[in-house]
Amino acid sequence: MLWLLLIVVVVAVGAFYIRMNARAERDFDNPDAGLAMVEFGRAFPDEAIRALHSTIDRKAIFLRLHDGKAGFIQSHGTHYVCYVIHPGKVRVNSSDSGRGLIVHFPDFAYLDNDFEFRTAAEAAEVSLWLLGSFSPKSEFSDEPPAAQAAQASD
Repeated sequence: MLWLLLIVVVVAVGAFYIRMNARAERDFDNPDAGLAMVEFGRAFPDEAIRALHSTIDRKAIFLRLHDGKAGFIQSHGTHYVCYVIHPGKVRVNSSDSGRGLIVHFPDFAYLDNDFEFRTAAEAAEVSLWLLGSFSPKSEFSDEPPAAQAAQASD
């Protein structure tokens, strides 16, 4: 009787192990965009997400944030790398397919990749978000536009 109980326990542990490995493999191959957004919210609680586009393989998500900046989430299995793209901190080129972007992060070279989207329109929109995150500084003055207008009318 003790041998039978031991065999049942071993079979149950084996079934549990196989089931958990299958779930981990499924999560690794098919990352959850909702969980990625939650992780981005934890990493950057003051950033509000307005829109997002995921790549074809769903391993990367580009975000449009509330203040004109862009965000980036990359999946590494069940872990996520979250990054807010600050002005002047990314270079973007279009890929040969026309539906993708080649993105270079000078500060984080390991994030560099060729990201393919479902459509060329999505790639174009993401490139606009990334380009919109740039805010070139004026070389003339740091005064607000109203003060500049007052000086121009004098």
